[in-house]
Amino acid sequence: MSSQARPTRTRPAWVEAVAPYQHADTPTALLQILNSFLPFIVCWVGAYQSVKVHPLLGVAWSLLAALFLVRIFIIQHDCGHGSFFDNMRWNDWVGRAGSLITLTAYHAWRHDHAVHHATSGNLDRRGIGDIKTLTVAEYLALSPAKRLHYRLYRHPVLLFLVGPWLHFALFQRFTYPNAGWPEKRSVWSTNLALLLVYGGLGAWLGWGRVLLVQVPITMIASTLGVWLFYVQHQFEDAYWARKKEWDYSQVALKGSSYYRLPAVLQWFTGNIGLHHVHHLSPKIPNYRLQQCHDENPLFHEAKTLTIAESLSTIKLTLWDEERGRLVSFRELPAELPRAA
Repeated sequence: MSSQARPTRTRPAWVEAVAPYQHADTPTALLQILNSFLPFIVCWVGAYQSVKVHPLLGVAWSLLAALFLVRIFIIQHDCGHGSFFDNMRWNDWVGRAGSLITLTAYHAWRHDHAVHHATSGNLDRRGIGDIKTLTVAEYLALSPAKRLHYRLYRHPVLLFLVGPWLHFALFQRFTYPNAGWPEKRSVWSTNLALLLVYGGLGAWLGWGRVLLVQVPITMIASTLGVWLFYVQHQFEDAYWARKKEWDYSQVALKGSSYYRLPAVLQWFTGNIGLHHVHHLSPKIPNYRLQQCHDENPLFHEAKTLTIAESLSTIKLTLWDEERGRLVSFRELPAELPRAA
């Protein structure tokens, strides 16, 4: 053993700052389950009763149900991080129950989302659990056909309307080729449960009416969910870096926005707008994020976006490594070089 003293590692200041909020509160968690799952069921039934009279009468109920679905997704999300309850078994049971409403296989999604947290903002580790984002250099190196493909992918209609619906209703039914056995089992068991639940509802209540209720709810909620995820990482001065320079705390504080929403929307979205706090410490349950933000000045310098300000992020499509910011297609040179 060397006589030379080993250097002492200094814990980052933020570790101490977030520690008091990294514990669950069971009564609060149970209340969130009651005021999220039960109202969703009420809204679903209200939509069903309305479409029996006329298909358009269920729209208002479907919109309200979609908002509660987003809130349920946040609960499922917290369960995946092991933060909603202190007991992981409880987290898993609630997370699996949420799958029947969010159409998202709990364990498979938990794995992909953990990868997202570990790689967000890392230019050398893109592709799992994120919005596909190319650098300017990568885009310019593409063939015309592949450039068109990327432009279509990033088009608002596909990215926020068509894509989210396909992702949750269709793509979530399949597994990645290299997925592990737990993730595959999660997807298959969720598909079976969904088939039994919604198949039973269709046989009991009528397929046409069930679809008139469920399809609008899923479409609205998926669009809202993808928008929330998008806007909290895709803003002009976000943080992206190569693996060697990538820093976990900088990704959270500079690469995740504080989406300041009206109080009622913040409630429905389970405080996920405080994304900078969440990314720094996923172990903080959603019902403690606001308190953590308010009581710690280090979070006050995060990028703040209002709804009006967030709309400008739609045009941002490429990461410019030279300028260190997201840019739009319009900012590319008029004469683009041809792919090699």
